[in-house]
Amino acid sequence: MNLWVAFAGLLAGAIVWACLVRRLTSKSWERHPDVIDTMGAGVANLPPARIGLWIFLAVVTSLFGLFISAYFMRMGHGHGADHSMSDWSSITKPPILWLNTVLLIAGSVAMQAARHAVTRAQPSRATFALTSGGLLTCVFLIGQLIAWRQLSSSGYFITSNPAAAFFYVLTAVHGLHLLGGLLVWGKTLMRLSKADIELIDVRLSVELCTVYWHYLLLIWLVLFALLLST
Repeated sequence: MNLWVAFAGLLAGAIVWACLVRRLTSKSWERHPDVIDTMGAGVANLPPARIGLWIFLAVVTSLFGLFISAYFMRMGHGHGADHSMSDWSSITKPPILWLNTVLLIAGSVAMQAARHAVTRAQPSRATFALTSGGLLTCVFLIGQLIAWRQLSSSGYFITSNPAAAFFYVLTAVHGLHLLGGLLVWGKTLMRLSKADIELIDVRLSVELCTVYWHYLLLIWLVLFALLLST
């Protein structure tokens, strides 16, 4: 296990991010003609976008699972690990990561508020909450860049220590997935801001954005706990 594996994982994350943008910015986000409530049978067809998102999240879960497995193996733990490796050295985690975590939690809460507002037909509140969720996420990403700068200022570069390399790669892949979500968030916000828009037309988009934000928050909490404990 070496740095080339980490860089390959970063490339895989970029490919997955591209798939996200293609999937979630497609017309399947819009109200689909097949999504109808058959009153007689009481059955509603699942929107393709919702099915696609859950499949995509399963793939991303596998991706981060591989990263975590590689992380422990590189430390010298687990089946197949080389216990003779002695170049692993823990790094000092930038304190700003705690603030960044709070920001991402707040962003997820704001997205949930937007989801509730759309369900309750409150367009102004939905717009405010959706805007807040995206902006808080942008600040989170800026905070992650500051964490990188603090880490490099402490002498930890991507090639100087395997622990530092994994820190950069894990946070970068997570950030790429957030950037993909922000592209969809921006498109949804523009549609929601139109004066003649009907909330039912953006309800699915807001719902899937919220699910995605909750998922990436969970991923970050797992990664943050992993980084703090090693």
